[in-house]
Amino acid sequence: MNLPSFDEFQQKSLAAGFDEVLEREWAPHTVLETHTHPFAVNAVVMRGEMWLTYHGQTQHLLPGDTFELARDVPHDERYGPEGAVYWVARKN
Repeated sequence: MNLPSFDEFQQKSLAAGFDEVLEREWAPHTVLETHTHPFAVNAVVMRGEMWLTYHGQTQHLLPGDTFELARDVPHDERYGPEGAVYWVARKN
């Protein structure tokens, strides 16, 4: 698996029009019930695992997997026994 460096991810994201890039870390077994965000996201999982559910579909995401969400899309998040870390670009 050839993951980008944070700097590479940040530069690519800013060039693509995202205006905020950060690392998010989630504790083991965290569950976030249905919610929305006032920004679009593009992210890559770096450590751990998560399940992302939206539009009636659940994705099981592992290191190297990416996901995108448009702003205001209702979704659920669930994190595995090791928690998870992902890098996320936000378009506010």
